[in-house]
Amino acid sequence: MSLDNNLDTLYRQVIMDHYKNPRNRGEITDGSLTVNMNNPTCGDRIQLQLKVEGGNVSDAKFSGEGCSISLSSASMMTQAVKGLPIEKALSLSEQFSKLVQGNDIDDEDLDFGDIEALQGVSKFPARIKCATLAWKALEKGLNEEKEETTE
Repeated sequence: MSLDNNLDTLYRQVIMDHYKNPRNRGEITDGSLTVNMNNPTCGDRIQLQLKVEGGNVSDAKFSGEGCSISLSSASMMTQAVKGLPIEKALSLSEQFSKLVQGNDIDDEDLDFGDIEALQGVSKFPARIKCATLAWKALEKGLNEEKEETTE
């Protein structure tokens, strides 16, 4: 078995683990902002809730339904952004978008962790929207939060 094959198998296992055992699935009950997004092409729908305190994402949870790529991506994203400053979370989202489109990453200091498992999505252009749905919700929510705090 080749190294690429072993890596593909490992990445599939990571994706399926996040799909079957999602992290941070649920609701934030106090002081959160909520973003609803859907992908009408395939029916994926995500509700992302974020709690931002002192310029940092202190909590992130999601609910919704969709394919394994969409929901595992939401699970990975909520894990990755907890505790990050808004700007760092937005940067991670931007770099993730590049990753799943098969482009080079600008910021080598970012720790993708399990998120790297989604880099193979670039081979399936129709699935890129599935992988980025929760991330687009993150961007929308954090950009709205930034606007509110600067007014």
